[in-house]
Amino acid sequence: MRMNSRATPKQFLRIHGKTILQHTIEHFDTHPEINGIVVVCVAGWIDRAKKDAAHHKCDKVIDIVPGGATSQESIYQGLKALELAGVPDDGIVLIHDGVRPLVTAEAISANIESVKNKGNAITVAPEWETVARVHDNGRIDDVLERSQTHIAKAPQSFRFRDIFRAHEYARRDRRCDFVDSASLMQAYGHTMHAVLCSPDNIKVTTATDFYMVRAILDARETEQIFG
Repeated sequence: MRMNSRATPKQFLRIHGKTILQHTIEHFDTHPEINGIVVVCVAGWIDRAKKDAAHHKCDKVIDIVPGGATSQESIYQGLKALELAGVPDDGIVLIHDGVRPLVTAEAISANIESVKNKGNAITVAPEWETVARVHDNGRIDDVLERSQTHIAKAPQSFRFRDIFRAHEYARRDRRCDFVDSASLMQAYGHTMHAVLCSPDNIKVTTATDFYMVRAILDARETEQIFG
């Protein structure tokens, strides 16, 4: 069941006194290898996001810009803001979901290291269930080996010139159907490399996701208090 969050966008729901977006931003703001953050925000909520960033002293947030009609368009708007901010062509850009607040410093570091040493990266988690490929007629075509299947997560990480040019090419070709930046990059000839992360790196899409994130944060807080 998807969340009924029409009044308040999911990223502005609160857990432990902070919005989900704020929890997410702080992981990047406190990371020593992150130099600047651009937040792509729901139109009409930008002032709220700016107030939250200022209140929690997120000094690395350099801009908060409105998103587009699709995820692809929203990412492009964020990249445009980075271009205006003067990000160099060989700068490393991590693209992350604002509603994925359990990303770890280790995952961020691993993404940066992967781009430096191998190239464009996508964060993935192991798939514990068996995956079957099913045709429209209901026939199962193949049962995939679990050891060879992973769930795509975030961040997805790139050299700035590579991801920005790929988005420009997609706009030139009037392609607006890519589900994420990794699939867009692959469509324009780029190889992606896997970075493993914990299955806890949850994207808050449903009510169940929200309560799972809250439970994990509750457990972490209890562990810090009692050891």
